[in-house]
Amino acid sequence: MAIGVFDSGVGGLSVHHALVRRLPTADFVYLADQAHTPYGGRSGEDIVNLTQAGCERLFDQGCSLVVLACNTAAAVALRRLQQTWLPTYRGAKARPLNILGIIVPTIEAATGLPWTHEPTQPVEKVEHVDVLGIFCTPATAASRVYEIEIDKRSGDVAVFSEACPTLARQIEAGAGEEELRAAVEAHVASLSRRIGRPPDRAILGCTHYEIIAALFRAALPVGTPLIHQPDATAEAIALYLRRHAQYDPGSSGGRLFLTTGAAGLQNGLVEQFWGSPVSFDAA
Repeated sequence: MAIGVFDSGVGGLSVHHALVRRLPTADFVYLADQAHTPYGGRSGEDIVNLTQAGCERLFDQGCSLVVLACNTAAAVALRRLQQTWLPTYRGAKARPLNILGIIVPTIEAATGLPWTHEPTQPVEKVEHVDVLGIFCTPATAASRVYEIEIDKRSGDVAVFSEACPTLARQIEAGAGEEELRAAVEAHVASLSRRIGRPPDRAILGCTHYEIIAALFRAALPVGTPLIHQPDATAEAIALYLRRHAQYDPGSSGGRLFLTTGAAGLQNGLVEQFWGSPVSFDAA
């Protein structure tokens, strides 16, 4: 058995990297749907179908648990797959299977509250609010998942999302540092104009963006905290596995990288982030 990690492309490697550090003996299969990347501009139905196909491929590969290391897939497809597809598929396979996402642990990290927290009375709004900026894909921004779920839990956090339509595609293509820097600075400036000032904290709400986190730190005011999805997700998955022994993560430290796109070495940005060359096999 193994843990599957799914993303539309190379961005999920940031989550995979954190998972490997947190669970070094577990077996992992990473699947990048590079034939259809990026997901951020696709329709909801398209995202659901592509995510389902990716999960099915990873389950067929022997994974018992799949982590959607893609904000767009988690925001748009996760709940629907958990409710309408997975129960039947799990029954047909006759073994424990589950799909988890990265948004729940990110919201827990942003609010300091567990996902199961339910206020006993309406959340009170306060005069001074903590402004949280979300840099994400258009589909994640349109879902308003961060605004909705954080507002349920905390009255002192105001959430503003900044859709970055081309940034994931630029990272996937291995764009140069100056091109990426200009794009990041433009999005930080755009968000700051809409808020009226820079955000107090920020979430890189697309796992691709973690690969260029240094550029976001440089564009934001010095000391602006970044909530890191990979670390929050890795800790959440480790806790989940301790509580749910039916999901076997394996124990041989195996690493398999698959892609629906062109097999082979990934771009220099990925190599720089990972610390060594990363090569994908054909899915």
